[in-house]
Amino acid sequence: MYGTALGEGGLGVQAANALRALALTGHDVHAIGPGPAPDFDTSGLARVTWHTVPPLSSQVIVRSPLRWRPGIAQWWRDRRLGRQAYARLERIRPDACYAFTQVALESLRWARHAGVPTVLESPNGHIRNFRDVYTREAQTLCGARYHGHPARVMAARVEAEYRLAGRIRVSSEWARQSLMEGSVPETSIFVLQQPIDLQRYRPESSGRRPGDVLRVCFVGSLDLRKGFAYLLRAVRHLRGRVSAELVGATGDRCCRRLLAREREGLEVRIGPGDPRPAFSRSDLFVLPTLEDGSPFATAEAMASGLPVLTTPCNGGAEWLTPGVTGWIAAPRSAAALADVFERAAAQIVHLREMGLQARLDTERRAGPECDRLVADWVAR
Repeated sequence: MYGTALGEGGLGVQAANALRALALTGHDVHAIGPGPAPDFDTSGLARVTWHTVPPLSSQVIVRSPLRWRPGIAQWWRDRRLGRQAYARLERIRPDACYAFTQVALESLRWARHAGVPTVLESPNGHIRNFRDVYTREAQTLCGARYHGHPARVMAARVEAEYRLAGRIRVSSEWARQSLMEGSVPETSIFVLQQPIDLQRYRPESSGRRPGDVLRVCFVGSLDLRKGFAYLLRAVRHLRGRVSAELVGATGDRCCRRLLAREREGLEVRIGPGDPRPAFSRSDLFVLPTLEDGSPFATAEAMASGLPVLTTPCNGGAEWLTPGVTGWIAAPRSAAALADVFERAAAQIVHLREMGLQARLDTERRAGPECDRLVADWVAR
């Protein structure tokens, strides 16, 4: 049970990973959700039965008062999908359920009543921390109340899912700790990292000279949680010595205004699209995120041969060896990012070596063996 088109964005890739791994068990799998993204490769999924739940048209939201409360709109969409999934479960009567947070509540209630074992996948840290980050950043950076996702009703919904799930799967130790700090029992949580497409993301040849401008890139949604404003402030601090490319887009008025303000006077390239060209043009990947369970962009950048600069507020930080494959800087601090930029620029000829080591580490951590998905649970 999933709530995002398979293969679309980080959450869609995570859902696709789960489905592929479940299909490898040899069991018949019923996939309930929005269906595959247009370019999603369904090979190897012959034993999957698709139960496509059409997503709610965005026009329905635009024409309703919910357009002013995007967080409530997301909750409404996910609750609708969850209810439709429940109706299908009544017909399918599965032996086990694997579901993603936000859309799982009704399925988990059905499974509890039917005595069916369940696994809930949580892509991020605890939902309350997730919301707190957005609320604080909206007030600090935009001087406004936060009306986006997750709304309070969504936080309550996901916490109910935590309580109903038999097991909760996360993708990093950071996410596990976040759930525990939110009072989720340690015994219900297990960590299994995400696989990375090591063929799609590969190092490109590059040679740099001392004195070259440091080229950094960011990949991800340009929203408050990702910390893009602090990155742009660090670039401004070292104007002329650092160039930046941001692959992503804003999704709300607050972030659009914030992006316009912070990029003013800076020569930065910004736009959505395939991140691989940006990886090939860059010396360093930067993700100053304030909350992330398992940011795919970090792993993809490392697989592409880039050292990484990130914060301790996400699962990607535990993949780095500081000073060897990247750096970890304090969150919400443009000064901390700028300090690392200066250090990286001073050793620019060595960044390639750091990136190749990052690639080797990623091969060891996120290769095909990560396709094992809760094997013990499935066997039971």
